[in-house]
Amino acid sequence: MPTVESVRGPVETGSLGRTLMHEHVFVLSTEHVQNYGSEWWDEEARVADAIARLRSLHAKGISTIADPTVLGLGRYLPRIQRIAAEVPVTIIVATGLYAYTELPHQYAYRGPGQLVDMPEPLVTDFVRDLTEGIADTGVKAAFLKCCLETREPSPGAERVARAVARAHSETGAPITVHTSGARQTGRNAVRIFAEEGVDLAKVVIGHAGDSNDLDYLVELADQGVLLGMDRFGLEIYNPGAERIKTVAALAARGYAASMVLSHDASCFIDWFGGAHDEVRALLPGWQYEHISDDVLPALLAAGVTQPQLDTMLRENPARYFSR
Repeated sequence: MPTVESVRGPVETGSLGRTLMHEHVFVLSTEHVQNYGSEWWDEEARVADAIARLRSLHAKGISTIADPTVLGLGRYLPRIQRIAAEVPVTIIVATGLYAYTELPHQYAYRGPGQLVDMPEPLVTDFVRDLTEGIADTGVKAAFLKCCLETREPSPGAERVARAVARAHSETGAPITVHTSGARQTGRNAVRIFAEEGVDLAKVVIGHAGDSNDLDYLVELADQGVLLGMDRFGLEIYNPGAERIKTVAALAARGYAASMVLSHDASCFIDWFGGAHDEVRALLPGWQYEHISDDVLPALLAAGVTQPQLDTMLRENPARYFSR
């Protein structure tokens, strides 16, 4: 039986159970927290809150989350290890870089043809995270993450995407790519990854569900990728009722095997500073339990069958993580 690395070690892909494919535990900027978080960041309280939320999620029937919190989003594995040790949910973590346009200085000046001319350090670092482990934690990343947000990729964003593709080719690790549904940048991802020889069946086009353009979504799915219908609850990008209609329409056309589900939620995100709880109140569905409580019943009512839901929540994640 194939296995996938998790925070607690290898897990058989056949035992992942219902899996949400794009959830964060925390999204943080270490510098922001250290310099401005004294009034709203309490480490012990936030860890305890995360443990409670993940236990509650498990009680709703979700066994696994894939957490694409990479560099640029505050990945810090020791904190996640503490939480994973206390919850029944399997947490699968990623390597990669979250950058829309410019590279961090630590990579911008190093690499082929750069000021410090050397083999691509992005590939070196990503492969090490996948094969040796992240920092000194012993935890191995299991998938890769990059961003293609702008209509035309910037040189920096394309460099990261190609580095992710080459790390995939070296290790077999699957890829999740942040895209813009409004700008339909999933096409850029498919083009770049195809040029690099990526197995497109191992690619999730993240945030594809922000679009309701069935022609665009079918075009992507027909090239073999998985569609990330992964922002349920984020009404600012696409109302939930429209997301339901789109998933149901694709399922009716036979594309259940091309979709995965999630919220892109977190236990805490510092993008709003101390107003995190106020933002959560404005977006009540942007939390881990919305799919279990609200989305799945709505999809069934819209004509999606239980076997199709099982395909999206169980079979597709297991196939994606099987090497």
